[in-house]
Formats: sequence, structure tokens, C-alpha cells
Amino acid sequence: MTDELTSPGPATDTGEAPEPDKRMTFPNPMLVVVSGPSGVGKSTIVAELAARRPQVVPIVTATTRPRRPGEIDKVHYHFLSAEEFDRLRAEDGLLESAVVHGKHWYGVPIGQVRGILAAGRDAILTIDPQGARSVRAKVPDALLIFVMPPSIEDLAARLAERGSEDAASLASRRRSAEAEMAASGDYDYVIVNETGHPDAAADRIWEIIQAEVRRDPPRRVQV
Repeated sequence: MTDELTSPGPATDTGEAPEPDKRMTFPNPMLVVVSGPSGVGKSTIVAELAARRPQVVPIVTATTRPRRPGEIDKVHYHFLSAEEFDRLRAEDGLLESAVVHGKHWYGVPIGQVRGILAAGRDAILTIDPQGARSVRAKVPDALLIFVMPPSIEDLAARLAERGSEDAASLASRRRSAEAEMAASGDYDYVIVNETGHPDAAADRIWEIIQAEVRRDPPRRVQV
């Protein structure tokens, strides 16, 4: 796990390509995986980042779970029936797929990932830790970032505020979160999403991406 960033030297007017934070495309686009326990705010952070940095394109995950109030199909998720999801899996249309919390299927459409990378843009994926491990196994050079809550109590409060889980489900999610947080050392970077400040977490992820763009040798993502 990396906890420090190195700063590039001062820019000079040499006629070279623009600085990485000003480019719209990259010669070696990355697959950025943002993961963490349920309720930590992964989707909010990534939406904030994408709104500010069009170089980064979010991947829309497919799922069989029901839509929550306010969610939009093909924006928050590709909401599929069990039959549609099974067909996509059978056609090798998913980079990875898994049943999450013993209930619903989630999967990453592989065509979407390849399309973003082929366009020279960084593809950013919001996914649970189980899925993140699967992606790392298939794409070793993917960049993995774990989002940590300020505390387990804070996370439990966020989950309760959703109002979509019963007491048993909340207890199960808390146990899962504790195990996932304990394994965060398997990631390349760990950041904290302070309550009410997803913008700060988005800025931190952008700093990490910029540091990785300057990495030598660069990550070579093959999907």
C-alpha cells in the first residue's frame, strides 16, 4: 500500500505534451478501481470526480437488485432481470461478476471497459471488495483504491440512514465492513471519506491518478 505521493519537478516551456491533469486522453489509460464497504460513499465520490475531471469515465455496473428511489437505469446501474444477467454472463460479457451479500448479482460489462480504454480515457470502476479482488486477479495492473469511513460507527450510521435495511441486514453489513477494512492493506492506496466531504476524497483520488500517470514504468492495462 502506498501512503505518499511524489511531486513532479517544475514545469518548463519545452514544447512537450500538456501536463497529465490537462490532457483529455492518455497514451496508457488506466483502470481505476474504487472499492470499500457498503455505505462508505464510493459512488458519490466517483460522481464528484467525474463531474470535475472528464478525463475519467465511470463504468456503469450491471445488477439484478431492485432500483432504489432516485436511481436511474444506465446512470447509477444497468438494472437487469436475472435472465438478462445470466445471458450476459453466458456471452462472456462481464469482466467479473458475483453475488453480493448473498442476495443479488453484480457485474462489470467488459465491452464498456474496453471502449473507454480504447478512447484513451481512464476507466473508473466503483465496486465492492469481493469484485475488486476479482478484477485485480484478471487485470494485475489495475489501480486499486480503498475508501475507508472515519470510523465503523460512522459507517453504521450512514447505513441506518438509508432506511432500506432491517436490523439483521445492518448487523451483517457491519461485520462485512469490519473484515473488509481489515484487509485494506491489499490495495495500492487507502483514503478516508470524511462525512460530508466527498469532494475532498475525489480530490485525493485525482492526486493519486496524477501520480500514477507519471509512474515509470507505467501501468499496462490489458482487458
